[in-house]
Amino acid sequence: MATRKTTTTRKTATRSARGTKTTPRAKVKVASARARAAAPTTMLAAAIDKFGPPSAIRTHEIPIPALGPTDVLIALRAADIGSWDAKIRDGSWANKPARFPLVLGTDGAGVVEKVGTGVRRFDVGDEVWAFSYQNPKGGFYGEYVVVDSDNVGRVPKGLGMLEAGTSGAAALTAQQGVDDILALKKGETVLIVGASGAVGTLAIQFAKRHGVRVIATASGRDATKLVRELGADEVIDARRADAVDKLRKLTPKGLDAAFALASGPSIERLLGLVRAGGRIAYPNGVEPPPRKRAKVEVTSFDGTASRKALDKLDRAVTEAKLRVPIEKTYPLARAAEAHERLEEGHVLGHLALRIRGPGRRAA
Repeated sequence: MATRKTTTTRKTATRSARGTKTTPRAKVKVASARARAAAPTTMLAAAIDKFGPPSAIRTHEIPIPALGPTDVLIALRAADIGSWDAKIRDGSWANKPARFPLVLGTDGAGVVEKVGTGVRRFDVGDEVWAFSYQNPKGGFYGEYVVVDSDNVGRVPKGLGMLEAGTSGAAALTAQQGVDDILALKKGETVLIVGASGAVGTLAIQFAKRHGVRVIATASGRDATKLVRELGADEVIDARRADAVDKLRKLTPKGLDAAFALASGPSIERLLGLVRAGGRIAYPNGVEPPPRKRAKVEVTSFDGTASRKALDKLDRAVTEAKLRVPIEKTYPLARAAEAHERLEEGHVLGHLALRIRGPGRRAA
């Protein structure tokens, strides 16, 4: 018995001398600690020093924001280039007074680099996407972003990092408009106005999973082809003089609902075919907004992020087998060029900012 005890004691002492890092969990903890110790303190970012045109966007080297107890530090792989970013860049939608340099971007995707002391939902190495409109710790056009963990979710299965990075804000807006505001039901007919854009291309797919008939507005051969591929049952060019007559023939009893992602006199005429008791939804920022109509519920809204909202979006993405059409991808250093494309208008789907890949800095 004494001999066994001595042997056990020696084995224990030997293990103690060698350390406990041989277990997989211990190795992960050691690796994570080393990664945190080696994390950079500055990053490259596309930012503005004053409000202005696309040329106001320049590449800056700036400090990585400090991490709060509920924050997540994300090493970004891709970010969205949204129409709302242009409105912030030119100052019309920006918080004022602004703190310059102002890093643009409201959503993106990447890998968790570090978590705050109060965060339990994420670990270093998790692939995540995030959305935070005018994030107080800076935008997503950079190598890193610090964002509150409630605005972060795991990248849904079926989406690549580039697709997730360029679709968070649009997906939240599309899904909440379709599911929460319009509350589409099987057998209904919905008109999606501006269906070939960032929100519209996703709204078509979220709507189809409810078993509804989707009529989309789109102009041009490429846009028409795209929305049909995504599931639109019928396509109307709202600019044509016969658009209202065509829609009336397709919906003799009227539309049950409409999702207005664009506006104008021709659009107003189409929305006039929403039946009594029907619904119209539009995101804040559509100008001019759809006019009020008797016996039709007209609702404006903002796409918002939260734990619950991101979990719900994850399920919707899976159900829809979501495709994210990307018209063009730009490196971080060419963010100004991407905004020039925004200014041209009629973007088919999404514009993406590819920021970095494993083991390399921004392009």
